[in-house]
Amino acid sequence: MTLKDETEVPQRRRGAALENALLDAAWEELVDKGYSAFTIESVAQRAATSRAVIYRRWPTKPELVRAAVVHAGDQDPVAIPDTGSLRDDLVELLRRASRSRARLGIIMVLQLSGYYAETGSGLAELRDAFMSGRENAVETLLARAVERGEVDPAKLTPRVVGVPFDLYRQELLMTLKPVPDEVSESIVDEVFMPLVRPSA
Repeated sequence: MTLKDETEVPQRRRGAALENALLDAAWEELVDKGYSAFTIESVAQRAATSRAVIYRRWPTKPELVRAAVVHAGDQDPVAIPDTGSLRDDLVELLRRASRSRARLGIIMVLQLSGYYAETGSGLAELRDAFMSGRENAVETLLARAVERGEVDPAKLTPRVVGVPFDLYRQELLMTLKPVPDEVSESIVDEVFMPLVRPSA
């Protein structure tokens, strides 16, 4: 074997490196082909491995897809801002989400309709799997705001707390484009802050 041949021998992947390679391949397949054309065999070919390697980790196509979506979201986490103001924190959080997560959200809408039909689930369930184990950014910002006296904690019902990102997702779903900064500001200034400020 020549030196050139030796350098071309691929390294055997194991553990986390192998799992990451499989999930990267699965996500790329979803982006390129959508759920309907997505197969375990195509993922194995893209990852240069066997179907058996994948099936040992994810026995079904929906399980692999779910894991791939969660993995894709882990690649670019959204840092929680701390500007000292709830209004500015929320605007910045929505801006960061639009920059780093809009594409993920659009793909989850456009490419995964077959997944939702097959599993009897919806975007909310997949989002919950994606968010599992993560710090809730809005709740973190609101806890700080309560300590500063910026909001009335009695007004923070689950529905109200969900308003900023409910409206953000609505904009994303309706336009299938990243949410503009001015829309994020409008969500916070015109809708959310009036709901949570302490009464005069």
